[in-house]
Amino acid sequence: MDVYQANGKAYPGGNPVNVAVYLKGLGAESSYIGWVGADSYGKDMIRAIQNKGVDTTHLSQKEGKTAITYVELVGNDRKFGEYDEGVMADFTLTPEEIIFIGTHKCVHAGIWGHVEQYYPAFKEMGLLTSFDFSNQLNDSLVKTLPPFVDYAFFSHTEDDAYIRQYLKEIKNRGSKVAVATLGENGSLAYDGQHFHQFGVIEENVVDTMGAGDSFISGFIYGILKGCTINECLQLGTETAAKTIRYFGAW
Repeated sequence: MDVYQANGKAYPGGNPVNVAVYLKGLGAESSYIGWVGADSYGKDMIRAIQNKGVDTTHLSQKEGKTAITYVELVGNDRKFGEYDEGVMADFTLTPEEIIFIGTHKCVHAGIWGHVEQYYPAFKEMGLLTSFDFSNQLNDSLVKTLPPFVDYAFFSHTEDDAYIRQYLKEIKNRGSKVAVATLGENGSLAYDGQHFHQFGVIEENVVDTMGAGDSFISGFIYGILKGCTINECLQLGTETAAKTIRYFGAW
């Protein structure tokens, strides 16, 4: 749950949750696998995800607290504060859940999701794989995970020499396409041959929460529909533009 410190209001969120919800909104069938606590936030999370039409048959409630990110608003931009993992600190996948994942076309996770060890198996199963490294560009996973990630997503600030070289290195380590969202400076993708750029769509910004995740969902949806990289960047940008019009991720 994303808890806004200014008013105490809580909204369902988290990268893979958001991506599943946005993909469903775009017209894909999506499922979410995760753990929530046996608290009121856990009940709220389950109900909210179900209300969006996402498959929650493998969403489990565990004794303990639901993961919380405390959020501060600076103007209309959100700043992440303390993160309490709650029950997600011990998250693992069961063999049955891995089989269930294999019934899908694509699997997506984020850097704090504790599932990176399963990605070699996901690739062996023939799944399209997607992973959000967020702004953790120096994390150790950046060196080990790209061979098993088709579409690697990162967060940066601008289209500069650093991020262009960085995306090249991710591609060289094994990813099919490396993508960076650049906030107000749009997005950038590298496919091994060319850099592809896309700007922003001007909207009345209410809250940027979920903008990166909605971009990822739009990009993935484009890939699943056979779109070009440029079309995927555009679809991601259009999806993100809708998200920043309201409070919370969705």
